[in-house]
Amino acid sequence: MSATETPRGWTGRLLAEGDDPDPRFTLANERTFLAWIRTALAFVAGGIGLAVSGDLIDDPLRTVLAVGCAATGAFAALFAFRRWLLTERALRRAETLPLPALAPVMSYGLAGLAVAALVTLLVAR
Repeated sequence: MSATETPRGWTGRLLAEGDDPDPRFTLANERTFLAWIRTALAFVAGGIGLAVSGDLIDDPLRTVLAVGCAATGAFAALFAFRRWLLTERALRRAETLPLPALAPVMSYGLAGLAVAALVTLLVAR
């Protein structure tokens, strides 16, 4: 492929629209994407930690909390790329950036999991 040829697939479609934004904005968008990926990884690790926590939490609830954490991590990872792509497209088109729809879901999800874990730990003692 030559330097002037547009790549195929989603990258080609993205690069075919609009103009190149200021590299600082693209790099900031990438850093935000990576922060969401780190958050997703932390949720998955928390789910694994809960799954192997042994007698700390009774088994049925431990499994539910572990699956909830891991599923939240998977959800965050899936939507992190979508968020990056929508933001990059808006930057290229000089449009208003999309609202962070994933942030409230993650906040309320984490709060719910934390309250459930706390109540479980307090009741178990």
